[in-house]
Amino acid sequence: MAAATELRFSVAETSGEVSALLARPPDARLLYVLAHGAGAGMRHTFLESIAQRLAEHGIATLRYQFPYMERRAGRPDPPAVAAATVRAAVTEAARVAPGLPLVAGGKSFGGRMTSTAQAEAPLPGVRGLVFLGFPLHPPGRPGDSRAEHLAQVEIPMLFLQGDRDEFADLMLLEPVVKRLGDRATLHLVGGGDHSFKVLKRSGKQAEDVMTELVATIDRWATKLL
Repeated sequence: MAAATELRFSVAETSGEVSALLARPPDARLLYVLAHGAGAGMRHTFLESIAQRLAEHGIATLRYQFPYMERRAGRPDPPAVAAATVRAAVTEAARVAPGLPLVAGGKSFGGRMTSTAQAEAPLPGVRGLVFLGFPLHPPGRPGDSRAEHLAQVEIPMLFLQGDRDEFADLMLLEPVVKRLGDRATLHLVGGGDHSFKVLKRSGKQAEDVMTELVATIDRWATKLL
């Protein structure tokens, strides 16, 4: 895969500029605006790996930093700042890849902040949302209030979730997805935790899980084109 192109874009006067990485294969037919999780930035090995594998399937990615990660601050941005960053990233994606259909989402916190932005006002040109481990609740504190805003999301949503994810009790997540009706698709990775790491006894390797995730995104996204 060709090296990703480094970019910078402005979020708002108060938040300044953030960094981004555009990975666009020559045969790109779709671009995934891909946000990082709360504890690791856009260069995390999981995001690097999934971006590379998606490129092999003709799916470009725009990974980007939230302002707090850009500043190396420990605490995530408030939802309003994070949602503004998502919106700015989608605008940047449309600018650097005009004509490519868009989906948006991300890992954990990044996915939830993308759906928060979409619920507030539709993200221009975004046809669907892809969640890589939706963080329904903190570990050990089950609840579904973090999903209430999803009722305002009117585009298709794909939930990729490990069935051992301590951030999403399946007894709560499955009813949430069911309430969303035809808009929502849940794909469970057997044996996967919140980082999609699987137990050795599952017989799966990390590479197998990545293949499963990317193939699922590819199949789902193709239906949106």
